[in-house]
Amino acid sequence: MPGVTSLGTALARARSWVRAHPLASDGVLAAAVLAGMVLGSFAEPHAGPGGPTFGTRTPDPLNVLLMVLGAGALVFRRRAPMPVLLCTGGLTLLDLFTGHPPAPVVFSAVIALYNVGAHTDRPTTWRVGLATMGVLTAVAMWLSPEPWYAQQNLSIFAWTGMASAAGDAVRSRRGFIDAIRERAERAERTREEEARRRVAEERLRIARDLHDVVAHHIALVNVQAGVASHVMDKRPDQAKEALAHVREASRSALNELRATVGLLRQSGDPAAPTEPAPGLAHIDGLLDTFRHAGLPVEFAADGVDGPGSSLPAAVDLAAYRIIQEALTNVRKHAGQAAKAEVSVVRVGATIEITVLDDGKGTGEPADGGGHGLIGMRERVTALGGTLTAGPRYGGGFRTQAILPVMNRTGENA
Repeated sequence: MPGVTSLGTALARARSWVRAHPLASDGVLAAAVLAGMVLGSFAEPHAGPGGPTFGTRTPDPLNVLLMVLGAGALVFRRRAPMPVLLCTGGLTLLDLFTGHPPAPVVFSAVIALYNVGAHTDRPTTWRVGLATMGVLTAVAMWLSPEPWYAQQNLSIFAWTGMASAAGDAVRSRRGFIDAIRERAERAERTREEEARRRVAEERLRIARDLHDVVAHHIALVNVQAGVASHVMDKRPDQAKEALAHVREASRSALNELRATVGLLRQSGDPAAPTEPAPGLAHIDGLLDTFRHAGLPVEFAADGVDGPGSSLPAAVDLAAYRIIQEALTNVRKHAGQAAKAEVSVVRVGATIEITVLDDGKGTGEPADGGGHGLIGMRERVTALGGTLTAGPRYGGGFRTQAILPVMNRTGENA
């Protein structure tokens, strides 16, 4: 409804103004309290049967001064809650000792007591509240010419008790709201951090895939192009075969790049390619590309049924990429006469992928200084496995990855 909406907007603006100008808002409150106390000092609550009457009494100058001082102290209630309560309480006691009947200076102490409850902890609120309530009520009963159970004496007891309870309730509600807001902000920060982490992981995964695809296929294209250039004049048939391998390697590179880049499409874009991700089921084709590039490769598998079919997709893809990257390093850095051996062995709840060569080394530091080894190490670590890579005794290089195999329930097999 428009009226309710406008009222809510006005209240929100008022709260914002109060937060932005606390001293001015406290001054307005002090003026309102002073006006109420002055008005109450002219009233006689039991002068007639119809209720309070006005004009039957007037406050003394001392009472007026005490009311002004009590209201003025409330201007500083946010900055110094306890000193303001001591000041207003002392003024109330002075009014009880000197005023007959006393002026309503006690209301400034009631406001100060509420403020203490709203801005301190619960134990302090109740200790200070009980002390204030007890002292003011006892003094009022002692000095009052009327019976101790007179209404004006019991009203001091009631007002001070309600002020303490109201202040404690406001503080509790404010703390509850602050806790909810803090949890919401923490949850929002956690969601943002989780989103950034997922984006970073996805970027890293795509970077690894792009590196694996480009490094592997471009290395093969470079080798085959060099062979074609070398034998073009003397053995054109062999050159034609090398160029065919170049064309096949470049086509495979384009297909894998298209599949990888398809992951970056936004919703509503044309569908990405739906070819299955490479795995050990395609290992023969991968090894053939290296063999055609002049790298003799021997392959052995044990415990992997129906190549790759018994492995989770993430492990299957990681095994394929590790073999691809390791053989690419062999082809690039081990020398023309190097030979490679690849083995994939299922050992209990793990699968071991080992790539050996007898060349002069991969050219990448064993501590993971090259991008290829960094990518392999990241893949293995993401799956909870281990990777070791380094020179072999007697020459050559050895790369071994041990990956945990997970069953369909997500637990170690």
